[in-house]
Amino acid sequence: MAWVVLLVSAVFEAVWATALGLSGGLTQPIPTAVFLVALTASMVGLGVAAKRIPIATAYPVWVGVGATLTVLYAMATGAEEVSAPKLLFIAGIVGAVVGLKLLPDDAPAASRDD
Repeated sequence: MAWVVLLVSAVFEAVWATALGLSGGLTQPIPTAVFLVALTASMVGLGVAAKRIPIATAYPVWVGVGATLTVLYAMATGAEEVSAPKLLFIAGIVGAVVGLKLLPDDAPAASRDD
């Protein structure tokens, strides 16, 4: 369930980032309100998920998914140009996020016996 919360909060991150870009420096009321609501939901979700997922995993996943969705939305709406290099780098972000999810939960290196 923590992973679902984390992914939903990453969606809210993409929403607040997009709304921030549309807010005209927080001068447009509707995008500013969307920004504030989505920012709050995103941060609360990250905090809830971090109770069960180590923050060293949760934060990069949250940022990676949010950034990927933000760029893909900008490309879909024409605000950002689609290009092969951009798609390659987005795939790299997604691959890194999946890799973090697939890694086993190990004890910190300092507590291991050498």
